[in-house]
Amino acid sequence: MTLPPRVVTLVLCLPDGEVLGALPPFEVEVPWWQEVAPVVDAARSLHGLDVIVLRLLHGSYEDACGGPVTYLAQVPARVPGLERWAEPCTDHPLRLPYARPGGPAEDLAWADQALAAIGRPRTSNARQVRTWNLSSLWRLPTSAGAVWLKAVPPFFAHEGRVISRLDPAAVPPLLATDGPRVLLDEVVGEDLYDAAGPVLLGMVTLLVGLQTQWVDRVSDLVQLGLPDWRAGAFPAQAAATVARTADQLDVDVRRACEHVVDGLAGRFSAIAACGVPDTLVHGDFHPGNFVGDDGNLVLLDWGDSGLGNPLLDRAAFLQRIPAEDRDVVLRHWNRLWRSAVPGCDPARSGELMEPVAALRQAVIYDSFLAGIEPSERIYHRTDPARWLRAVAALC
Repeated sequence: MTLPPRVVTLVLCLPDGEVLGALPPFEVEVPWWQEVAPVVDAARSLHGLDVIVLRLLHGSYEDACGGPVTYLAQVPARVPGLERWAEPCTDHPLRLPYARPGGPAEDLAWADQALAAIGRPRTSNARQVRTWNLSSLWRLPTSAGAVWLKAVPPFFAHEGRVISRLDPAAVPPLLATDGPRVLLDEVVGEDLYDAAGPVLLGMVTLLVGLQTQWVDRVSDLVQLGLPDWRAGAFPAQAAATVARTADQLDVDVRRACEHVVDGLAGRFSAIAACGVPDTLVHGDFHPGNFVGDDGNLVLLDWGDSGLGNPLLDRAAFLQRIPAEDRDVVLRHWNRLWRSAVPGCDPARSGELMEPVAALRQAVIYDSFLAGIEPSERIYHRTDPARWLRAVAALC
């Protein structure tokens, strides 16, 4: 599918928030709105400006990809010849620190301090890579190779704490963390979106190995502040999401989802009888969140992690791998859990978890919408309803 070009308008402001005006629209080849490195590069090449993209102001496409899009961007000094921008850029209580003027500078200052503390100072300018309602991502060159600065919203702020407690061979090297900020060493290797065959088995082996280490330490996961998707907490979350999304659903879909929610207590009892224990859930487990090769795999992006049945991670992974690999991967997955917990039935547990996994996706996106400001909700506006329709289809 050919994606439409992204046509960018930058509204410029000073570090104190004063809005100066807008640059003329320009095109960038990379269509995805959250990828701002091409926008920064185009502003420099076309206008000689060093900008920091702060946040989305307007976007016209529900899939957040291509078409006209307007951002607020910070510049260090006044810029002549801008088009007048009359729309007010008022504050919002849900605005993230890195989306405010001066916010990225505070993140970079923290990173520089952390790098100085480990004797690894930054050697040149930081490069802004991504910004949106789920993360701000910068690449920082240092005297010993590049590092990554990541800042996230409050609902992902447990990521640094989780990484600090996991096997360092399986996760990105954590150099420093402070609340919603993490500083990570660069991982050597390529992203593995297109992985197939034995590499996929290695991914599942890594995940299950991490999960089995936490089976007897569930209370520690609670203390780390992870979201709770266990039988005692999840039904209320799912019911609230269905209720909030009801006006976006056809009657039959809404009734099917309500039926699933009403039956969650019985379903969780049947899942418990399968014997696969609650533990750490990655939450966004798919090949694209791995870097490396078949001999060295690193699992990224732990902001979506939570506490629940580990087979919550199964559905998304199976959907994103080649069809010819699914049966082999599924047998391997079941074999690993039967070995870790003799007598359990991971195959049956996974089947019972399928509508729960789709419901969890709806709950997650619903929580995003509740935690981000209105102008950024376009990224996720249709996602809760989309996943609830998947729940109904599974039934």
